[in-house]
Amino acid sequence: MAFTEHCNTIFNQAIRDYHLTDNVNTPIHNPYDRDSIDFSLYMKCWIDTVQWHLEDIIRDPHIDPQEALSLKRRIDGSNQDRTDLVEQIDSYFRQQYSDVKPLDTARLNTESPAWAIDRLSILALKIYHMQEQVNRTDATSDHKEKCASKLAVLLEQQKDLSLAIDQLLEDIQAGEKYMKVYRQMKMYNDPSTNPVLYGNK
Repeated sequence: MAFTEHCNTIFNQAIRDYHLTDNVNTPIHNPYDRDSIDFSLYMKCWIDTVQWHLEDIIRDPHIDPQEALSLKRRIDGSNQDRTDLVEQIDSYFRQQYSDVKPLDTARLNTESPAWAIDRLSILALKIYHMQEQVNRTDATSDHKEKCASKLAVLLEQQKDLSLAIDQLLEDIQAGEKYMKVYRQMKMYNDPSTNPVLYGNK
């Protein structure tokens, strides 16, 4: 099984598990061993799924401003958790390919494997929710046709991105490409680099 096929299976499982309750406060029950890559993939998609619904909730035009602020803080924390997990997944790949000696002609890729997998997780969510729109019984035929057209594009995109990721991993394994990971170093969460935070001390 290709690595991305494995990823998509776990992503779909996490999305299905979340929608058993469809509640952003549902406790996560990750079924995989904590030290495994599967645990990280499941956790990554679960975080993405919860955040997807938080983003829906915060766009309610009638939301209480205090609740909106609380949700914004929660989304900020979720984004940090997401970034941390992507970096954790990249650490897995660094370990996997630590014995590979890049060829003299090896090239650097535009993004690391884990950041591409991050996009694959989001795509799984887009596909799930676009399929929901296609299946709606309360929507017009025109709406469902437009969503079906968008769904076809998303499925093609998933196929292409999966292939590109698998090819990237093959190239790294063969020494034709090499990994170089830069930590995100987000400044707005750091009280020493965000001027609003260190200016209010």
